Amino acid sequence: MTNPARAVQEFRLPDLGEGLTEADWVHWAVAVGDRVELNQVIGEVETAKATVELPSPYAGTIEELLVEPGQTVPVGAPLLRIATEDGPAEPAGDSGGPSRPSVLVGYGPGDAPQSRRATRRASADAGRARDGDPPPARPDAKPGARKLAALLEVDLDTVTGTGRGGVITRDDVRRTAGHGDEPTAGHGDEPTAERPHSPAPEPSPERTTRLPVGGVRKRAAEAVSRSAFTAPHASVFLTCDATATVDLVSTLRASPAFEGVRPTALSIVSRALLHAIADEPSLNAHWDDDTGEIVLHHDVHLGIATATSDGLKVPVVREAQRLSLPRLARSIAEVADRARTGRSTPSELTGSTVSVTNVGVFGVDGGTPILNPGESAILAVGAISDRPWVVDGALAIRKVVTLSLSFDHRLVDGEQAGRALATIGAFLGDPVPMLLADT
Repeated sequence: MTNPARAVQEFRLPDLGEGLTEADWVHWAVAVGDRVELNQVIGEVETAKATVELPSPYAGTIEELLVEPGQTVPVGAPLLRIATEDGPAEPAGDSGGPSRPSVLVGYGPGDAPQSRRATRRASADAGRARDGDPPPARPDAKPGARKLAALLEVDLDTVTGTGRGGVITRDDVRRTAGHGDEPTAGHGDEPTAERPHSPAPEPSPERTTRLPVGGVRKRAAEAVSRSAFTAPHASVFLTCDATATVDLVSTLRASPAFEGVRPTALSIVSRALLHAIADEPSLNAHWDDDTGEIVLHHDVHLGIATATSDGLKVPVVREAQRLSLPRLARSIAEVADRARTGRSTPSELTGSTVSVTNVGVFGVDGGTPILNPGESAILAVGAISDRPWVVDGALAIRKVVTLSLSFDHRLVDGEQAGRALATIGAFLGDPVPMLLADT
């Protein structure tokens, strides 16, 4: 009987798309000696945009892992070596060579990757299964929590997760490491008559924790710094009556057209922003540094600023101007949920042409948001709250909101920004006629 040819294949970090040149390795889902199948997830990387699972382009046995969790890996760098029984083969999605497909991650031919939980469980337990040992359950933790646990040398098996479904969060790791609670001052140590001149105790060393910055948070910091110091920012503010918008949202939630969708005030604000852009297209543009030209976009790719456990992400609703209000509301909810749960791909977090951020969910009245690089405007929506308001000459309690529009003064003048913000305010004050004009 002839033994099959055996070869050791080297898997390199593939081109993740959208101009990304490096990624931070989050964790391995396999170990040396594990048997892996084609397209089985072998680990996760965190890019500037998202956490991405990498599937194996080979079936075989893991011989060597070449990177460590937390390490920044450039595209094309070797990740691991796999012993196969099929002889040499060109891995799908390999980072080199002219035949590389333009895909996010290189999947093998004809197969979809196994489910996230199934592949992690199978890959972590493959080696133990060969020896007949029962596979232990692998702690379910967010990528950021795994990185922090490695830094603080915390065994995730000892951490109790308080996230949804028992997922371990970074706060859980800090608490287990002893960084969640500060010691309280003691009592009963005042000088007594027998110790009238006791020297003051030496000050305790400052308690600090240093956290490495990488992935989404590192690139976000670089992006806002670049934007703040390259685009001349200016902002305009408007406080307006949004009572009609709040009433409309309540009505829409009972409408059959919005079945399965939970419309919010942000849906109406986003539609109002699209109306403003139709009148002031410079809000949907960018400054080309190479040519010194203003580039107007004909499609509005709406960025939805979303707070996540890994930092701020901006998922994109493509061609938002073409969507009906129900589809817009559904799209906003879907892209935000994917970003919060770490399921967004880099391409889903790239390419916005204008953005909206809802700081009101944190109880904040307003702010001056920093532009996303490559955009000329971002709208911030404050908290909608009951405030005294003059209506027809009489004082009344109304639902009031403060809007702030930051813009790149190279592309947008104060007059254009002011008119755009007034359009948005008028929409929120009486949204029904403008929405009917869309149909």
